[in-house]
Amino acid sequence: MTGPRCAVVVNPTKVADPDHLRRVVHEGLARAGWPAPAWYETTAEDSGRGQAKQAVADGAELVFACGGDGTVTAVVTALAGTDVALAVLPAGTGNLLAANLGLGNDPATGLEVALEGGRRRIDVGVIDDRCFVVMAGMGFDAQMLEDTSEKAKKWLGWLAYVGGGAKHLLDRPMRARIRLDGGPPMPRRPKAVIVGNVGRLQGGVRLLSKAEPDDGKLNVAILSPNNLAHWAALIGAVVSRRDRVPLMETYTASRVEIYSNRAQARQLDGDNIPPGKVMKIHVRPKALLLCVPQPDADPDLAYDAGAAARRARQIREAAEEKA
Repeated sequence: MTGPRCAVVVNPTKVADPDHLRRVVHEGLARAGWPAPAWYETTAEDSGRGQAKQAVADGAELVFACGGDGTVTAVVTALAGTDVALAVLPAGTGNLLAANLGLGNDPATGLEVALEGGRRRIDVGVIDDRCFVVMAGMGFDAQMLEDTSEKAKKWLGWLAYVGGGAKHLLDRPMRARIRLDGGPPMPRRPKAVIVGNVGRLQGGVRLLSKAEPDDGKLNVAILSPNNLAHWAALIGAVVSRRDRVPLMETYTASRVEIYSNRAQARQLDGDNIPPGKVMKIHVRPKALLLCVPQPDADPDLAYDAGAAARRARQIREAAEEKA
């Protein structure tokens, strides 16, 4: 056995066919000559952070995270600052990191990416004692996630978020003060403030077109549409990838502080956290070793993920033969 010692941190409630997942992982690793992994299941009390820490203590050199956004965020928090690599096995109804890696919902592709050896050190954002790798948000985006049902996501995938967001398009904006890198407060009345490290939303939509995952900076987007026409203009510009997006200011900073006049919905990497009036975020440069599609130096984390998906066909076929 020549491969690294591996562990799988899995949320069993997010995996539709656990037996299939185990066949994919075991067959893929065995074909590559890697040792069989240790398995750790999340619980209602621990969404993956403790399990990932235990995996590292047990000698894991690579940890696969398999679950929804909450599972991935918990494993990221445990692995940040270590030399243990993170690989994502897509599961759940919508995973932001998997979307930014171009993995779709196919665990075999996530496994193939890890086997091919693409590794990249990327920045992580930090709020209190929790880390994120894609984006954190306060306001509309978190409200949208909060009001999208698990049942709708199961049947519609990422399109379910459209219904959740429609309920809040005309909500009154927050009164906020935003400070970047300790500078003077910037008073704004936004619908949302989004702080991102990489730029894709679900469905492949790239909100933060200039975000780079390893530049030591976070990208800040302040969204301030006030009516349906404003929303249409903003969404149209984002979808069509225009250089300038109306009603959206963008900045970069290593420290971001957001103060609201009232408690707001908040989210980390697509996972809601308790509402609050404040979000204080800072960056930890290149704190996470992430398995990415080759070539691993490309600015786009999803570069040529389609090729990995095609090469994963043998893993999928081997898993089916064992069924």
